[in-house]
Amino acid sequence: MKNPISFLMLFIGLFLSAQQTTFKFDFGSDRTEKGFIPITPASKFDHKIGYGFMDISALKSVDHGGSALKGDFITSDKPFYFSVVLPEGNYDIKLNLGDTKGTSETTVRVENRRLMLNDEKTKQGETIEKQITVHVKDSLIRNQDGTQIGIVKLKPRERKYLHWDNLLTIEFNDKAPKVSSVIIQPNTTAKTIYLTGDSTVVDAQYEPWASWGQMLPYFFVPGEIAIANYAESGETLKAFEDRHRIDKIWTQINPGDYLFIQFGHNDQKAGNSTKSGYRRRLKEWILKARELGAIPVLITSMNRRAFDEDGKIVNTLDDFPDAVREIAKEEKVYLIDLNALSRILFEAMGPENAKKAFVYYPANSYPNQPAALADDTHFNPYGAYELAQCIVKSIFDQNLPLKKYISENYKNFNPNKPDAIEKFHWPESVYMESLKPDGN
Repeated sequence: MKNPISFLMLFIGLFLSAQQTTFKFDFGSDRTEKGFIPITPASKFDHKIGYGFMDISALKSVDHGGSALKGDFITSDKPFYFSVVLPEGNYDIKLNLGDTKGTSETTVRVENRRLMLNDEKTKQGETIEKQITVHVKDSLIRNQDGTQIGIVKLKPRERKYLHWDNLLTIEFNDKAPKVSSVIIQPNTTAKTIYLTGDSTVVDAQYEPWASWGQMLPYFFVPGEIAIANYAESGETLKAFEDRHRIDKIWTQINPGDYLFIQFGHNDQKAGNSTKSGYRRRLKEWILKARELGAIPVLITSMNRRAFDEDGKIVNTLDDFPDAVREIAKEEKVYLIDLNALSRILFEAMGPENAKKAFVYYPANSYPNQPAALADDTHFNPYGAYELAQCIVKSIFDQNLPLKKYISENYKNFNPNKPDAIEKFHWPESVYMESLKPDGN
């Protein structure tokens, strides 16, 4: 008898490969544009049909007449989530936003709060079409002919994530989100940036936690670049290998794609030194990426919020940042020195103001949070956004090949002059948790 697990994996693989990958949804009333699938406030997600809203309780449609596609829309006074069953890959998504007889304000995130569109406002009677590019993933590892050869060993916490669930989930948020249509189609030409790392890189699902990896898509041109974030909280280089996360990437990555590598916080915590496998693994990953035609990029770990009495950042990462710098030089690979940039950023903020970039909140700020949160390692959305800008700044200033794909959302960030937190726009999602991520 065949192994039942292998048979199940084969069945899932065949099912996913046969799935529909192109959709045209008309959001609003029962008036539907020809060739589009009607989506109304009653369109609750159903696996059998493969799409719908995760929660329909607060949805409403408005129909102003005129165009069947743009004359009506769906809106809500709280964030709402639309999901579509899709096989893994990169997808372009065209969104029609606005109101033919009013104004709108929409922020769009995908999967685990991955920032795509921020505070998109339309004037009275205006509608706009915006495009985003999204990487959808699953946990199966396949060879080139699509046969399953393994699986990523997910942690129990990850099984609740919105990015391992074989769905594309779009979050519509802000003061007046108004959505008229969603068109989804595969993108097979975009360069993919694969992110590896720990809790400072991961797409964090729950407020108030956030990492630079989930902010990065906002700063790249859609259609040209897809951000594929495979980082996970608590991971070391060795754990990333042991759980087959890097094996998953090796079967996905294509010539011309990028592999961003940032580890250190947990490697240090695990009692490792840079000589106990850390350097060897970094060099092995660099070699493997190059063999596959991909472009490795090393990133030094950002600093923790640790200041001396003079307001200067104290190094809490031993020699891990220096090891990454040395290997980048030895192997002649691109280096983003986030460790150095974060020092400038945090010192510019100062010890007290820097708390505004980290998870520092009074008791009862979030559900089931009886004690104050005071975390000097993990970031809130503002801090994650500032660090993402440091990443983009390094790409821009070094004139790396990726520079030509940086979008107009990047405004020549200066870490010596951090953005005012009062001007930072981030309407919170409905997913909240006070439990600290793995890692330190």
